Amino acid sequence: MHYRVFYYFERSGESVSSTSAIEMSAKAICEQLLARLHSANDFLGIIDAEDHVLQILPEPGEDRFWVELPIDEARASYGRFMSLTELGELVRRLPQIFDSSAIPNLTYRPW
Repeated sequence: MHYRVFYYFERSGESVSSTSAIEMSAKAICEQLLARLHSANDFLGIIDAEDHVLQILPEPGEDRFWVELPIDEARASYGRFMSLTELGELVRRLPQIFDSSAIPNLTYRPW
């Protein structure tokens, strides 16, 4: 399964904007991008075939990541914290189209 990705990695200064997202497989995302999420300013966005976004933000010092499905029109998101292991498993089994049922135990969080 292929998705489009955008990201920012503070250590290297490397970034790809959401408007210039690049295509990657779930396997390549796991192997090349997840381990690069370290600082509070780092992020990774994964875009599905219907332009839904899964955002991943590291929690420095906590060994966990905030993973969310933003809902712009509701000015909120559904998300939860995950370990790197859980995150890798999630990315490897992402459905073609993201929805809140793709991630168990989500919490609604207004912005």
